[in-house]
Amino acid sequence: MCAAVYVLSTVTGYVLTSALLMKCPNLLHRRKREPFLSKHISHRGGAGENLENTMAAFKHAVDLGTDMLELDCHLTKDEQVVVSHDASLLRASGINAHISDMTYAELPPYLCKLGVTFQREFFCEGGEDKRIPLLKDVFEAFPHTPVNIDIKVNDDRLIKKVSEMVVNYDRENLTVWGNTSNKIVNKCYTENPRIPVLFSLFRVLQLLGLFYTGLLPFVPLKEQFLEIPMPSIITKIKGPDRLTRSQRLIAWLADTLLMRKTLFQHLTARGIQVYIWVLNDEEDFQRAFDLGATGVMTDFPTRLKEFLDLNGISKPPVTCPLICD
Repeated sequence: MCAAVYVLSTVTGYVLTSALLMKCPNLLHRRKREPFLSKHISHRGGAGENLENTMAAFKHAVDLGTDMLELDCHLTKDEQVVVSHDASLLRASGINAHISDMTYAELPPYLCKLGVTFQREFFCEGGEDKRIPLLKDVFEAFPHTPVNIDIKVNDDRLIKKVSEMVVNYDRENLTVWGNTSNKIVNKCYTENPRIPVLFSLFRVLQLLGLFYTGLLPFVPLKEQFLEIPMPSIITKIKGPDRLTRSQRLIAWLADTLLMRKTLFQHLTARGIQVYIWVLNDEEDFQRAFDLGATGVMTDFPTRLKEFLDLNGISKPPVTCPLICD
């Protein structure tokens, strides 16, 4: 009897403490202070309105008032850091070669028309700018715009060069970097812990485990940005008739587990921004912000801006420098 009472009181105490700290995490953790907050994030510069990852796309997004540019980086044979999503040039340039096997001068231009990954049966036709840009071109052209960098390959040289470039352009408080790979994120953090990092896929799974067991409020987190997909959009990208029953079930389960308002509120209370990608219509914009997401990543920056303006969702203020948990 005494043992049962002890176990019950212990479990009750744990549950109540966890619930309290989930709601009020700053009782245990010092809030991370953000140098910027991003509601409007342009995926690959806005791949639905200009050719992805081009200077024309980035300029259009910045002129529109985007809060953040999202882009991808690779390293050329002559060790130039270039902005491109794919390691292979086949999809974007029609050349069966890899960026790492060519010098920057040898890189071909983008094709005139590219498919938009997160918009079903949609193609973007570009203008005159089809050049694959250097990362330093982006930093020089938009010195005050936050940039979200996806380090696409596990290459120590690439990580070191990006870090050096961020430092040289005084952008440690205007940059976030990472990848789904935990190895890459750990290397980024080790190379320069002053540049905020994203949660890797492994760390997202850990985060969910901690959340659903009630342990999350007790655990310190080094990451400052959670960047996750909204799984339900798979039906829009693929089409509901093209998904099997098991695929629809997996999408529903992933969506149910990931899209949790309580989780997002807890993280944002700790100063961790939550970005949801890649959303391209008003219904998904609305759902993301209703769930408490800090920002939305989109291929259509004009659509998102119109939505934000129409719904009175103003650009967030700039706050103080980052403080680690």
